[in-house]
Amino acid sequence: MITKLDLQNIDKKEMFKVYDKWSEIAKNTYEENWQSLKYENIDHIVFAGMGGSGSIGDIFSAILSQTKLHVTVVKGYTLPKTVDKNSLVVITSVSGNTSEALSILDQTKYLECNVIAVSSGGKIAKICNENRIEYRKIKEYNSPRASLVSFIYSMLKILEFIIPIKKEEIIESLENIKQLENQISSNNLTDSNQALKLAKEVLGIPLIYYPWGLQAAAIRFKNALQENAKMHAIVEDVVEASHNGIVAWENESNVFPILLQGDDDNIRTKERWKVLKYYFESNKIEYKEIFSIKGNILSKLMHLIYLLDYTSIYKAVICKIDPTPVKSVDFIKSRLEG
Repeated sequence: MITKLDLQNIDKKEMFKVYDKWSEIAKNTYEENWQSLKYENIDHIVFAGMGGSGSIGDIFSAILSQTKLHVTVVKGYTLPKTVDKNSLVVITSVSGNTSEALSILDQTKYLECNVIAVSSGGKIAKICNENRIEYRKIKEYNSPRASLVSFIYSMLKILEFIIPIKKEEIIESLENIKQLENQISSNNLTDSNQALKLAKEVLGIPLIYYPWGLQAAAIRFKNALQENAKMHAIVEDVVEASHNGIVAWENESNVFPILLQGDDDNIRTKERWKVLKYYFESNKIEYKEIFSIKGNILSKLMHLIYLLDYTSIYKAVICKIDPTPVKSVDFIKSRLEG
């Protein structure tokens, strides 16, 4: 069992303390007096961002999946050719200096489209101010990935006239985060801490299977394990994997399957989970199941992401790894900038 002293000694920039306050950060951010956008006739939204900022696009894409709005998530340098006067391009970079986000911002200058950028400052803030581009400054906490809730809940307010999600659904998600915080924070380093328990159970190379709708949580978990615990991780859509990825289990490996399941998965997807579990059990392959809570899509995703993000922090501390530094990312960035 890890202790508070272990967290303080290993997590030197105290990322865990930010996660201990996620519910407070989310609530306070949502209640801020943000200036909302009021565009009409928007039929296409592009969310552009990388890493922790890219997770924001994945989450909003899931929220909008049941609407008639066309959504594109760009994790790279180029906008789709379909961007036009009825498109809204939302550029997110927590640092404000991400090269891919800057490239997207530059492209919007030559297009007839609506644009807003959000960051904690940086080059993006400067460019937006100089070119009178819609911009909102949002506070960063510890790192881009730890700042997810401040950006999600501020953007829910900023985009409230465009994102069709009810206020009571947002409040529900905030309440769920608060309830989970009491269970998994560093104030409860006992066997009842679900995130700490899961961190001990994640072995080898995690392969995270997910259903349609929970892709954002699966990708976020993969990214969190990679950045915080510095370990390899893989994600696969459970339905697609049944047509190809399942074959890899015919050989022994140190890959560890994690089944990320939704409370209201499609009935055919639920059948797929049953078959997959039967296959693993028949072949004596250990696996771990994780279930979403009941509720709206925002509640499900934020609850899962909070649980799994904190799991990755505990996993890092168990392995005596400081979760905050990302030296390899810094290496690549320095070479690209050079």
